[in-house]
Amino acid sequence: MTHEGEISVGIGFATGRRSFQSVLGTFIYHLEESGLLNNRNIHLNLLVAYDLTYSNTCRTDYTRIGKSVAEKLDHCYFIGEEDIRAAEDELAKKGVIPEDKKNICFGTGYARQRNSVVYTALKNGIDYLIFLDDDEYPMAVTESKDFLLWSGQHVLESHVKSLRTADITNGYHCGYITPIPYIEFDHILSEEDFKTFIEAMSNDVLNWETAKETMRSGGITYADKTILIEQKTSLAEEVNGAKFITGGNLGINLTSPERLFPFYNPPGARGEDTFLSTCLKDVNVKHIPSYTFHDGFAYYRHLLKGVLPNVLKPIDFGSEEVINRFYGACLGWTRYKPLYMYITRRSEFDAILDEMQEKMEQVLPKLCSYFNRPEFLGIAEELRKYRANAPRHFEEFEETKRLFERVKEYALGE
Repeated sequence: MTHEGEISVGIGFATGRRSFQSVLGTFIYHLEESGLLNNRNIHLNLLVAYDLTYSNTCRTDYTRIGKSVAEKLDHCYFIGEEDIRAAEDELAKKGVIPEDKKNICFGTGYARQRNSVVYTALKNGIDYLIFLDDDEYPMAVTESKDFLLWSGQHVLESHVKSLRTADITNGYHCGYITPIPYIEFDHILSEEDFKTFIEAMSNDVLNWETAKETMRSGGITYADKTILIEQKTSLAEEVNGAKFITGGNLGINLTSPERLFPFYNPPGARGEDTFLSTCLKDVNVKHIPSYTFHDGFAYYRHLLKGVLPNVLKPIDFGSEEVINRFYGACLGWTRYKPLYMYITRRSEFDAILDEMQEKMEQVLPKLCSYFNRPEFLGIAEELRKYRANAPRHFEEFEETKRLFERVKEYALGE
């Protein structure tokens, strides 16, 4: 329980990797270095929703926090499958959620894991909740003429500072943000073919121009030097009914629960941050000038030990790991675009999805040949399926929001 003038801050992870421990340790070190931990009015808590099946881990991989980290934390909350089932049963027993809907907010998958973290934070009086990803590090990288420039980032401190006047804070990302590989176009797959494919999947964030720019730099996104130097916050702009945020480097002010909404994604899809973005019309969302480096391929875990490379590896399309990740991302984009279009551009839904289907069928055989992966053809069937189910997924999203209101009230004891 905090007292007047004190702030309870939660660090939230939705993870299935034991490596989150190293990431957590680095963020804690940055808190020490900045002096924030010396502020007796700020109480630090850890909340981890973990999935044992994701990378064959066990519970102690998450709960056995090193002494040097644990002593900096007031409380630790670990949320596994049994904890989620217990919370669902409690909510159903108390009449908060109907028995047949009790797993709509919580469970497996990033959206439901994140909701479990939010619920736990609300129940335990946490004021600010900051979500971190287990493959993002508190540092920024920029290009110079002959070498790279690295800078440490006070990520958590920036969120705590800005959440005093915001409902949501979102930092920036650099490194390997997108899974789109560098592609050498040829007679099998031309640049125009790949442009057609990206345009088919495009949304208000993903488009051909940004994809082309990323490919030119080998799949690497560098931090904006102006943002780093000027250190200014900015209000998020609404685009087609959404204020875009990311699931990591994300701060949520829990002291204004009336402006708190759940994460959601269609079954088997991602985009939980994108769908939350569609709920933020009347929510104060600020972009804050703090970067994290996204190590999407686990190339640079030694960054956490202070080893700073002068060159970053380009994403090589010849790597099995890279192709697998690109294929998985394409599935995710394909599965969530129908619902996103249904929410934000309902009147154009059929025209947009017709065009998407046509472009997919035109270019998917070429991707199969180029990557030697026949499974790319299955993306067209996934599109048909998720398009047909978009109205049902929309109703499920609306139901999730309605029930989450009752869950919030219960968590807060109202």
